[in-house]
Amino acid sequence: MIPAPMRRAALVLAVAATALLTFAAPASAHGADAPDGTDYRSTITAVSAPDLGARMVEAGARLELTNRTGADVTVLGYSGEPYLRIGPGGVYENRRSPATYLNRTLAGETRLPAEADPAAAPHWRRITDGPTARWHDQRTLWREPDPPAAAAADPGREHRVRDWVVPLRVGDDTGEVRGTLDWVPPPDPYPWWVAATLGFLVIGAAGLAPAGTAAGVRALRAAGALLALGGVAAVALTVARAVDTGGPGTAGLLAELATGQVWTLLTGLGAVAAGGYALARRPAADFALALAGACLALFAGVSNLAALSRSVPPAAGPPELVRLLVVVGLATGAGAVAAGLLRLRTAARAARHPHPTPAR
Repeated sequence: MIPAPMRRAALVLAVAATALLTFAAPASAHGADAPDGTDYRSTITAVSAPDLGARMVEAGARLELTNRTGADVTVLGYSGEPYLRIGPGGVYENRRSPATYLNRTLAGETRLPAEADPAAAPHWRRITDGPTARWHDQRTLWREPDPPAAAAADPGREHRVRDWVVPLRVGDDTGEVRGTLDWVPPPDPYPWWVAATLGFLVIGAAGLAPAGTAAGVRALRAAGALLALGGVAAVALTVARAVDTGGPGTAGLLAELATGQVWTLLTGLGAVAAGGYALARRPAADFALALAGACLALFAGVSNLAALSRSVPPAAGPPELVRLLVVVGLATGAGAVAAGLLRLRTAARAARHPHPTPAR
């Protein structure tokens, strides 16, 4: 017969895994095909018009253009045809432009309908009411499955793939967004995996200390403190992903945190709360460690593992810092699961075989 604490712990892991499979998709809500990471860095170097903001988002998968000029800005497609119109009245796409269909996916494999004709008069359709447009622009991307020849011949250093230009019309004037596309050597994931494994073993070992002893109390508090640290790392990682994925400005960041990144954010905050719960030695602290640790390891760690082996992760900030946050979340979460399960097992065994009370 499996003890009740162990059954509850197993249920924790099952629920956490189910939640990951069910809710992981909204984490990339702004772009359903946003990559988990890439080895190609697309950088904007110049925008020709004032009050026109441009940036690469979703690890460079999309180009974002925000128009605050007060006039309509038209993005030209691959044959020089009007593709997008961004202005005070919102964002419109030209249904006759082939770019409208090619840019719907990162791979650009959408079949063109019969109405797609770059020489035809534009047929505009409104797609949003804001001053910001985002799209996969093939001019800023590397679409081939293999790296460029120069990168394949010398993979140990960066290589310029191309300089790119996205032409615009700003009112009656011409304009452009200029940038560069570079191949960046991927990092060696081995040191990061070693760090995550060592962190997991150290934190998990806290579950071996006998419960009810001074050593057991110190171990519980240490595991709780480290789990809270992992929760802080998860919150920081969530904000970094929201900055890269969310809309422009504070409003865009908050909207992304409340929608696309909400589950990872709640996981981080829950780990902080569970860590504080363990530090205070509250009842069922072992169960809280296992529950919060499982969610943290899955949502902040496993779902972001691509960052350890890709040079450009889908998060704002230095890539090394992003990888560190992923490793901290993974190690502290998995370690808390191990510590919680071991302590629950010890408690179950103690309940089955209580020590006899010494005779007075």
